[in-house]
Amino acid sequence: MSQIKNDLFLRALRGESVQRPPVWMMRQAGRYLPEFMEIKEKYDFFTRCRTPELASEITVQPIRRYGMDAAILFSDILVIPQAMNIEVEMKPNFGPWLPDPIREPKDLERVVVPDINDSLGYVMDAIKMTKEKLNDEIPLIGFAGSPWTILCYCVQGQGSKNFDKAKEFCFTEPEAAHALLQKITDTTILYLKEKVKAGVNAVQVFDSWGGMLSPTDYQEFSWQYIQQIVDALKHETHVIVFGKGCWFALNVMAQSGASALGVDWTCSARNARYLSGGNITLQGNFDPSRLFSPPSEITKMVTQMIREFGKDRYIVNLGHGILPNIPLENVEAFINAVKDYKE
Repeated sequence: MSQIKNDLFLRALRGESVQRPPVWMMRQAGRYLPEFMEIKEKYDFFTRCRTPELASEITVQPIRRYGMDAAILFSDILVIPQAMNIEVEMKPNFGPWLPDPIREPKDLERVVVPDINDSLGYVMDAIKMTKEKLNDEIPLIGFAGSPWTILCYCVQGQGSKNFDKAKEFCFTEPEAAHALLQKITDTTILYLKEKVKAGVNAVQVFDSWGGMLSPTDYQEFSWQYIQQIVDALKHETHVIVFGKGCWFALNVMAQSGASALGVDWTCSARNARYLSGGNITLQGNFDPSRLFSPPSEITKMVTQMIREFGKDRYIVNLGHGILPNIPLENVEAFINAVKDYKE
């Protein structure tokens, strides 16, 4: 693999000392950018995911505009259930819709662990095309949802405030739930390994709904499966684990072999360092809604955030994905505050 020119992100993942921390933003490839909206008007969501020319273009758009220190491939966590023979639609102004959710054990009979190149080859093509466009300027991140987060959609059938049906399924049909979680885990490991082969420089596991579970249930229904993913990939690439609302698991996560842990905005830098043991790279944790603040205030807050986390073993990011209606100059203030950071 050729040398990445700006390897700040990879150095932070390795725990090396840096002049300033690297910066990227979850969901940076997308909906807050006018150039993305132009593409969105012409092509529906999964067409954008499945067309390598479009996915790679969307991935590099924010890099051209703002020059982040890492790109994240434009895709979606729900390409995994699609590949597993679970239908997923993306409804405009509604979000994910699964017309035939998994509600009882017999529903598992139709769920497969797919041949990745057969069902998700378009993602690998998008990675290769994106790597060409990036031309080794910065690293590329690949990602997947955590098995628990994917289960939430597969059972609930749509987004939810509390994923009550998903939890009910786990607690009334634990054997079926674990069978489904294992199938998702096996598929995700195969998928991420192919992404590494295709050229991504790191992978992130998004446990967006991990915080819905109690700490005990988190270990049983989420963490043990994420640990399998980390174990399978940690010798091949850097693995970042981001569990939203999962501050209670930072200690266990820190001993997992992951290179970095994402933190959301409800956990202070001090608590995150303390809970994770202080020796692992942390990523986060600016409240995405705070990007509505005036640029001058964003600059001050980002500088303060870096001081609190410390410049080493730290990757500047949001505490969750960027919101669609954030002013462009506010994003610029966020990115530049990091680039201009001096001790």
